[in-house]
Amino acid sequence: MKSRISVVIALGTAQTLAWASSFYLPAMLAAPMARDLGVEPSHVYAALSMALVIAALVSPWAGRRIDRRGGRRVLLVSGALFALALVLLGTAQGPLSLTLAWVIMGLAMGSGLYDTAFAALVRLFGPEARKAITGITLIAGFASTVGWPLSAWMESLWGWRGACLGWAALHVLLGLPLNLWLPRLVDAAPAAPAAPPSESASAEATAPMAPAAPTAPTTSALPTAPGAPAIAPAPRRRLALVAGLFALMGFVSASIATHLPTLLQAAGAPLATAVALAALAGPAQVASRLIELGVLSRYSPLLAARLATLGHPLGAACLLLGGPLAALPFVVLHGLGNGLLTIVRGTLPLALFGARGYGARQGWIALPGRLLGALSPWLMGLAIARLGVGALWLTGAAGLLALVTLLLMRLPRAASP
Repeated sequence: MKSRISVVIALGTAQTLAWASSFYLPAMLAAPMARDLGVEPSHVYAALSMALVIAALVSPWAGRRIDRRGGRRVLLVSGALFALALVLLGTAQGPLSLTLAWVIMGLAMGSGLYDTAFAALVRLFGPEARKAITGITLIAGFASTVGWPLSAWMESLWGWRGACLGWAALHVLLGLPLNLWLPRLVDAAPAAPAAPPSESASAEATAPMAPAAPTAPTTSALPTAPGAPAIAPAPRRRLALVAGLFALMGFVSASIATHLPTLLQAAGAPLATAVALAALAGPAQVASRLIELGVLSRYSPLLAARLATLGHPLGAACLLLGGPLAALPFVVLHGLGNGLLTIVRGTLPLALFGARGYGARQGWIALPGRLLGALSPWLMGLAIARLGVGALWLTGAAGLLALVTLLLMRLPRAASP
């Protein structure tokens, strides 16, 4: 138990550093960065979107490596890539060098954010990884809370270049040592031998587009690197269904994360109020993760998944019907659902398909959602420009579709608590 807590604290701290210095970096540094390099701030955000696409493509490779050898090498490589990307960013002289820095950042994000950490935990703890996954998301839930003020503080002292170099130094002095210590434990664990729950034991009822799996000839294992443990066969339709489910929720999450203050203003809230209310989304996410750790962990991951998808549609309905007076419940309900979603991304595939081959499978399941997530800020921006707060009808409908899919889904009996 002591080693598990140590692993969670170390991985959670490393994840906080990784998220704060990558995904949350442009919010504070995009404007001064663009001004000094002679580009528009939109160019910086476009570079972030490009990095997210690269991360999506890298993720399956990272998962396969963890399935083969544990998290040691992948986490160390990702930490070094984060430091290199930030050094290149801090020394960029124009659009070309800026783009190159974000290419390296995309490689780092694909091999060093949540999906990689989840795979490392499953490699170590197997089917018992659920609480550990919740633990690291609980710690890393403060990435924006820590990252935005720290970026702003470093920028005020040293400028945006100094802030990038400061984050690079933190990766070298803190992130790499944490990852260097972790892999010794992670690699010591053998690949989880447990096969995924049997299809014959399934009591699953799926949507019309996801009928029950046929016999073995129509099932398939996802691609694995030579010598890697084979990914246990799983029905293609169910894999596609889960990937589509997370793509829908990824669209909701990324869209709201990048446009929340704008949506609140479109609903009629003043700028200062919108910013203050948007800041409450982070604490709401942490609160939902505490609920998962203390209460929901006793129940099927499907319950947490259904609650996660329900949060945003309920909040959107409040804001669409109640106007600015309903801004607070919208932010809180969305934050509660989004906080659970991060955990569900790790725990639901574990319950559906088992621990064997988790890393590579997780990379492929996450791929459509990451690609759509990279486009979501742009798509939602267009929707807000045309529809105003009515753009929430789109995200609300995506959340409801995901909820209906989950209501029609059942876990295999062997995976049920």
